Amino acid sequence: MTETLSRIDFRRNTQNVPPPIRAATIKNTRTAVLKRAEAVQHLGVEYWERLRQAGHEIRLHALTHLDQYLPMLESKVIAAGGNVHWANDAADARRIVLEIAQRHRAQRIVKVKSMLSEEIELNDALRDAGLTALETDLGEYIVQLDGSRPSHPTNPSLHYTKEYIADLFQRKLGVDAPPDPAALTEIARVKLREEFLRADMGISGGNFLIAETGTLVLVTNEGNGRMCTTLPPVHVAVVGIEKVIPDWNSLTVLLQLLARSTTGQQMSSYTTFITGTRDRGPREFHLVLLDNGRTRILQDARARETLLCIRCGACANICPVFQQVGGHAYGAVYSGPIGAILSAQLLGVQTAGDLAFASSLCGACVETCPVQVPFTELLLHLRHRAVEGDRFEPPVAPAVVRAGARAGTIAFAWSWLYEFGTQILRFAQAPLKRGEWLPSLPPPANRWTLARQFPKFGAEFRAWWRKRGARGEKRDA
Repeated sequence: MTETLSRIDFRRNTQNVPPPIRAATIKNTRTAVLKRAEAVQHLGVEYWERLRQAGHEIRLHALTHLDQYLPMLESKVIAAGGNVHWANDAADARRIVLEIAQRHRAQRIVKVKSMLSEEIELNDALRDAGLTALETDLGEYIVQLDGSRPSHPTNPSLHYTKEYIADLFQRKLGVDAPPDPAALTEIARVKLREEFLRADMGISGGNFLIAETGTLVLVTNEGNGRMCTTLPPVHVAVVGIEKVIPDWNSLTVLLQLLARSTTGQQMSSYTTFITGTRDRGPREFHLVLLDNGRTRILQDARARETLLCIRCGACANICPVFQQVGGHAYGAVYSGPIGAILSAQLLGVQTAGDLAFASSLCGACVETCPVQVPFTELLLHLRHRAVEGDRFEPPVAPAVVRAGARAGTIAFAWSWLYEFGTQILRFAQAPLKRGEWLPSLPPPANRWTLARQFPKFGAEFRAWWRKRGARGEKRDA
């Protein structure tokens, strides 16, 4: 049975986060959006759209044929000298990793950036077992040093400014750290190089798994990935079952999409291919294939395209909600539009169904996604599941909210009824109105006003529109 995880309480993890989170988030996401746009223009928009369609088809084919590709992957990994472990849930995955570490008496562990290890709370489990696990990706290293959590799928320290990082290094590392990116990177490099050489075990995730050869693909922009997977005597990769793809031809398409969508590069600095054990590398290679709710997502034909995602982070970069509130506001490991649909399914709508409502449905994420994940359709589907329930989960919303939603559907379907309702609301709000705001509303709408005021209802727009039309002004001006 899949483990049901709880939403993360970030209050204890973000108490040291600097005040200008929003400014840093907006600046960094907009930079990423511009770089991606430049990369697409350089490649050619028409060719880019063909690539997106091909990427979509490759990922969808792999997802619908996991019963074929996962056994093929397992046999190829074993034939190459590796070991394959199947983890049904997060607890299984943690147990497998800990058993491998204990069998090899590993005490010092170095890690490659992996959102999946955040999903299964692996660092906490390693720490509780008395092991030292160090994040070696620069962004992850900064976040871990601050006792916080990643705020973005591919840029974990996106919410920090260089001034804050410099102060953090001075406080935690006891060094003179100027607010200069190159100098800060050099400080981290010196600290981490020693850890690579002393490590007993390396842990990574994986961007893709190639079924035809049993190859693990790691895409990074820092040399830490190769350090973690070559220097320690044991390498453990924990990867979701949805990451499998058929062959190398499929990979050539997806790599073109991934780098441009993530950082605007034609190709990432390091693309590493690991097939089992090899000379001058770790003595043992272990691949842990994790389910943790993914097969449940696949069972829902309307939701399975959630798992097309290749974790590029482009949807978060373009999302106006993410830009304003940042990744930690989602209260779960995965943030942005992909977090809104993935977390709601991995954790269940009973726990995280509200994330599906954290969207304006503007569709920017749909236009940006390199593998054409239909975010808006999935968000609407999950909203329906949360309110009405379906064969997968019971409804979360109270009966009064469901009744209100149905009433709203009827009102919006008939213009005369909508206009009549706005007139009624103008008078009904009078006892509650304070200036231009409604500071307190009756249940269940008081859930909103407990945190913020609600703007007053107005019916002036339609009257203004009619007058404008009567004067003969162009309505499309």
